[in-house]
Amino acid sequence: MNKATVLAQIDNLSQEMVDALMSLIRIPAVAPENGGDGEEQKAQCLIQILESIGFDKIERYDAADERVSGGLRPNIVAYFDGFSDERRLWIVTHFDVVPPGRLDMWTVTEPFNPVVVNGCVFGRGSEDNGQSLVASVFALKALKLLGVRPSITVGLVFVADEEQGSKYGIQHLLDLGLFRQGDLVVVPDGGVEDGSFIEVAEKSILWFKLCVWGRQAHGSRPCDGLNAHRAGMQVVLALDKMLHRKYSKRDLWFDVPTSTFEPTQKDSNVEAVNIIPGEDVTYFDCRILPLYNVDTVLSDINIFLDSYAKKTGLKIDLEVLQKKVSPMLEVASSEIVLMLKGALKEVRDIDATVGGVGGGSCAAFFREQGIQAVVWSTINWMAHQPNEYAQISNMVQDAKIFALLAMG
Repeated sequence: MNKATVLAQIDNLSQEMVDALMSLIRIPAVAPENGGDGEEQKAQCLIQILESIGFDKIERYDAADERVSGGLRPNIVAYFDGFSDERRLWIVTHFDVVPPGRLDMWTVTEPFNPVVVNGCVFGRGSEDNGQSLVASVFALKALKLLGVRPSITVGLVFVADEEQGSKYGIQHLLDLGLFRQGDLVVVPDGGVEDGSFIEVAEKSILWFKLCVWGRQAHGSRPCDGLNAHRAGMQVVLALDKMLHRKYSKRDLWFDVPTSTFEPTQKDSNVEAVNIIPGEDVTYFDCRILPLYNVDTVLSDINIFLDSYAKKTGLKIDLEVLQKKVSPMLEVASSEIVLMLKGALKEVRDIDATVGGVGGGSCAAFFREQGIQAVVWSTINWMAHQPNEYAQISNMVQDAKIFALLAMG
C-alpha cells in the first residue's frame, strides 16, 4: 500500500476523530482520590468506538478498587493482528483525567462540555490524553479501511489511574504479564509543539507528606500553645534549602536540567482565624535526576527531620506517597527510537532529538522491565490547565505517525 494513500485516508477521518474526542470528553473520568467515580462510564464509550471499527480482539483487564461504583478500574486493550505475533508494538494512552479545578477559570466552555474553537477542541482531558488516544485509534482505523495488515501485531492500550500513580492501570497490566521482552512501546503523553522531541528518560519521582505537630490554643494566648503553622513553614523552608544545596548537580540531557524539590499542596488546618493551629501538613513533589539514588535522598530527608525535631522539640511525621525510580533507555540500541525518527522524517521532514524530562509517564514502568519505551506526541502543554484544548491538526498529524509505525 502506498503510504501517501494511508496519510490521505487519515485526513479524511479528521471529523470523525473530532467527534470521537468530544464524545469522550463529555464523560468525566476522575479518580476517587479527587472525588470522582473512576473511569467505567468513559470505558463503555471507548469500547463502543473500538467495536465500531472492528479490531481483531478487544479485552478488558480490570483492577479491583472498592472506592468506585462497581468496584473496578477498567483497562482496555484493542488488538490489530499483524503478519507476526512474536513481538508487538504497543501504543499506550490513558483515559482518566484530572479534576477541572476552579470552574470560574474556564472561560471558553465548561470542562466537560467540549466545543471546537479556532481549530481546537476545548475540554478537560482533550490534550491529556484524549488527543493521542483518538489519534492511535484512527491510525489503525485508516489501515483497516484500506486493508493494510501491520508487519507485527499492534496493541492499543487504554489505562486507568495514570494521573494518580498507575497502581490500577499500567502497573496492573505489567503484573499480569501482558508485555514481553522485545516488544516496542510508544507512550504519547508528552512532547513539544512541533513534535521534534522524543523522550527516552524521566527523572525519578518522590512524593511525600510532611506533618508538623504543635498544640492548638486560643488566638489571643499563643503562649498556651505551639503554632504548628509557623513551625511547619520553617521546617519546609529549611528542608527545601537543604535539598537544593545538597542535590544541585546539573544534567543537560534533561529539561529541566536539575533535580527539583517543590512544596506544593497544603492541607487546611483550623476553621477560624482566632485559633492557633496544632497541625500543619505540606506535600512535596520531588523530581530527581537519575544520577542520584532516591533511597539516599529519602534517607537524608529523614535524618534532617529527626535532627530538626530534636533541636526544636517538634513532632514531625513523614509519609511517602509515591517513590518511582526511572531508568534511562539505551538510545543507541533502541529500535523504537529509530522507527519513530524515521516516521517523523518521512511525514514531517523533522530531524527529531532525544532527551529526558521531569514529568512522569507510563514509559518508566516499561523501562524498569527492560522493554523499549519512548514518550512522544505533538502537544501545546495545556494539560491540567483551565481551558485545556487539543489542536486538531496535532491529533491528525500524530495519527499519521502512528500509522507508519504500525506499517513497519
